[in-house]
Amino acid sequence: MAKGDDIQERLVKLAVAVMHLCDEVPKSTTTSPIAAQLARSAAAASANYAEARGAESKNDFIHKLGITYKELNETENWLRLLLEGKVLAEQRIRPIYEECKVLCRIIAASRRTARGR
Repeated sequence: MAKGDDIQERLVKLAVAVMHLCDEVPKSTTTSPIAAQLARSAAAASANYAEARGAESKNDFIHKLGITYKELNETENWLRLLLEGKVLAEQRIRPIYEECKVLCRIIAASRRTARGR
């Protein structure tokens, strides 16, 4: 397994879990835009991490990790809105939300490490 494969796999699984979750969100004027943004940000986090892994330089790597982090933060925010708004059962959203928070911490730490080298 190459370095970063495990994180890439977790980000893909997060994006897939979010896709399925978004399909369950009741369609309304307020929840449909949230579900759409949530799906986009989770997919973008996975895609940007894949881009970071193919970075052309250290600075490019750090920059793309930063974008990944921003997308994960956005994903976390949308998930929190669904949680607090009680749009779906908490037990349906909570595990995805918690995994997103963990991935945020991992990406932030990776970025700090890369900057320090």
